[in-house]
Amino acid sequence: MRKVIFTLLIFSFSICYSQSNSSYIQADYFYGNIYAQNPDANAFLLGHPQGFFISYNKRNFGEESWHEHYNYPDFGYSFGYQDYHSEVLGKLYSIYGHYNFYLLNRRSKNHLILRTGIGLAYSTNPYDKVTNNKNTALGTRLNSSTYFKLYYQRENIFKNIGVNAGLTFIHASNSNVKSPNSGVNVWALTLGLNYNLDEKINERELIPSPDSKKFTEPIKYNFAVRGGINESEIIGSGQKPFFVASVYADKRLNRKSAIQFGADLYISPMLKDYYEINKTIYRTDLRETDDFSRVGLFIGHELFINKISVETQIGYYVKYPFDYEGRVYETLGLKRYLNDKWFASVRLKAHAANAETVEFGVGIRI
Repeated sequence: MRKVIFTLLIFSFSICYSQSNSSYIQADYFYGNIYAQNPDANAFLLGHPQGFFISYNKRNFGEESWHEHYNYPDFGYSFGYQDYHSEVLGKLYSIYGHYNFYLLNRRSKNHLILRTGIGLAYSTNPYDKVTNNKNTALGTRLNSSTYFKLYYQRENIFKNIGVNAGLTFIHASNSNVKSPNSGVNVWALTLGLNYNLDEKINERELIPSPDSKKFTEPIKYNFAVRGGINESEIIGSGQKPFFVASVYADKRLNRKSAIQFGADLYISPMLKDYYEINKTIYRTDLRETDDFSRVGLFIGHELFINKISVETQIGYYVKYPFDYEGRVYETLGLKRYLNDKWFASVRLKAHAANAETVEFGVGIRI
């Protein structure tokens, strides 16, 4: 473990000094609790998770017009290590891309920052039917992970060294690519140091955006196709491919936001497996059907950040052959615009705290 940490530190410093000197690094320790979102979590609530994050952060001063719209956020990369202090869960290693959004005056010495990170995580002790059947949280070694950190930061307290402290939320799951997949949520306190690589940070000017404050755009129409693989909540029922087609309209409210309204068609073969297995169970309450597609109507919001946007949607199945996780669903998506029309996307669909799919696809906005 010491060799891993030492290698990461050397790697972080080498990245930092090879980039623009308008940057800084952070090292944070955290200590917290696992949030028990379902009764199965009691099997691995054995200790307090702890670990650390090492991150590299590059400042923006308005080199691109969108920077001012978001109060000149930082962009960076972070590595995380978690020890769940649980023989069931083991440890988690993760890498992320992240943004730091400044919530107060960008030029203040005291900063309140919201960090949002998304990436991949490696679990050392996933579910195994024979050796680790209590781990209903992580069914695979490779998982998706997100983290949010709300923290106070003060730089250059002693020469180039500053402090940061706050709250962190960390989520890891495989998005139901394979069951089981209840996921792990950790709330933690964090404390750390930052090291400034920019000797002339106070001399740098913030460049105002040349864009007009007023922004209008006609209604746009979106068509997207997505797919992936997933498994029902019945462990061992088998992974199956699925298909999603979406059509929706959006209307920009301003440069940052748009509202959406549309429909999703879900073709999910895993529902047939779930249905047939449950029909063999005495007193199961499933009505007769041979149709395993669902149609949902949704409203949503799209947040535009340069060529990337974040979609959040809530939907309701108007076509619903039988009960599976409930009629209401939520999606959280990340889009990357390839040009003025075409985009690639990844989207997570869930029912409350239960993820059903992670969807990869392409689409067009016209």
